[in-house]
Parts: sequence; structure tokens; C-alpha cells
Amino acid sequence: MTTAPVHQIWERYVAIGDSFSEGMCDPLAAPGTAYVGSGGPLPDGVQRYAGWTDRLAVALDAAAQAQGSRTRYANLAVRGRLLADIVGPQVQAAIALEPDLVSIVGGGNDILRSAADIDALADQLETAVATLRETGADVLMATPMDPREAPVMKYTRGRAAAYAANIWTIANRHGAHVIDQWTMAALRDWRLWAPDRIHLNAEGHRRIALHALHALGHHTDQADWRTPLPDKRLPTGRDAIVGDAQWVRDHVTPWLRRRMRGESSGDRLPPKQPQLELPQRTWA
Repeated sequence: MTTAPVHQIWERYVAIGDSFSEGMCDPLAAPGTAYVGSGGPLPDGVQRYAGWTDRLAVALDAAAQAQGSRTRYANLAVRGRLLADIVGPQVQAAIALEPDLVSIVGGGNDILRSAADIDALADQLETAVATLRETGADVLMATPMDPREAPVMKYTRGRAAAYAANIWTIANRHGAHVIDQWTMAALRDWRLWAPDRIHLNAEGHRRIALHALHALGHHTDQADWRTPLPDKRLPTGRDAIVGDAQWVRDHVTPWLRRRMRGESSGDRLPPKQPQLELPQRTWA
């Protein structure tokens, strides 16, 4: 007779970060499904999303239930946050919740800026990871994805690669877990991305959640989340020109306007889910 393997369980999972961990562009199953009440009211026209951390929390809770426990989940991530916001206020707020697992992903918004000091960002992240590890919490990080085929974003590839290498160094020093997005060839397919070409869509978030579960030592079907979608076809000719023009109009221009005004998409937004609660399925 064989028995099911016993995996490590976590009872208090807190996610911190920016729009990636907030779950942007992963649609909710229905209005009000997610943690809107706990996170506070949103300005008119601002949407809430599900995301890979919601999906991971549900999977961790299922694993905990199989061993007679439960996983509670909070999400302090806010879109648009720079790394300094994450390693400062968000880390302190996370520690106050006494977590045994913290996912910390940030720096992507900093890397978009040509003057970004990658070594300084790595130092900030390492200090935060060390602080979290000193509390006894396990830590989950994520590398950037490889933007080599991404329009515009491909020019940040050198900075992203250096940051990814630093993340692995930090993980090795402090015993942290890593979601290795850099080697996920599937993420180089735009069918896993939202129209803004910055955030993942539902399928992208689903795959990252499975990768995160795998990084934490749980069994997953790696072929399910690693294998690229079939028949990859990039737009060419007029279709590519029209698509790029629409992307610039709908997404790049508003971003540039916010930058010029010194604004962020997350200004005045509360954390997604500031208190630990039992996770629920939020995604469509």
C-alpha cells in the first residue's frame, strides 16, 4: 500500500508586491467575488482582479486541508508600486500579520526606467528578504520574464537579466524559493498576455500559480504550465502595424501621461486584501 506524500503546509500566506501580485488582467468570476469588501472601496472605473496569488492560496489551502489544517491568505500588493514601496511599508505590514509564507515580487516598474540601478534594487530586495526570513517566514520570489521578443520591453532585457541573476543569488543566500519566469518559454507567447502587453491574462496567471506551487515543493504537471501554446503566430505586416498603433494609443500614452504628472496607477488604491482570510476561488 502506498501513501500520499506529505508536503510542507503554510497557514498564514501574505503576498506583497505590485500589479503582478495584485493579479491585474486576470478577470474575476463575478463582481464582488474577490476581497473587495476587505480591501476597501475603489475609485470609479477601477477594477479588481484575481491573479496567481489567489490561485496559489487556494491550492495551498487544499493541501493544508488534506493534512487537517487551513491556509489563510492576505494580499497587500498594489499596482504601480516601486520596489521601495514594497520593501518598506508592505514588508512591515506583512510582518505584522505574522506570516509563515510571504511572496515578494517587485522591481519591474523600476526596471522600466532607464536610470534604474539594478545593484541598488537587489540590495533593497535582499534586505527585505533577510528581514522576512529573520521572522521565521518562508519567502517566495520571482525572476522577471525574458522580454527578448517583446516590443519596446525588449530594450530592458539587459537590466532584467541582471536583476534575475541577483534574485537567484539572494535566494541562495537566504534559503528562499523562486518562480523562474526567465526560463518559461511559454511566457514569450503574447497569447498569455493582456492587451497592455505588461500584465498576464488568465491563462498566464494560471501557469504562474502552478509554477509557484512547484517552486514551493508541491507536485504539479510541469507539462501543463511549461509547454508553450501550439501554433505560435506573431502578427506581421499591416496587422502588426495596426496592433502596435492601438497598443501605443490605449496603453503607452496613458502611462507616459501618468509619468509626466508624477502619478501612479495605484495612487489612492487600498491593498487588495489586507487581512488574513480563508481563500476562495475568485477567477472566472
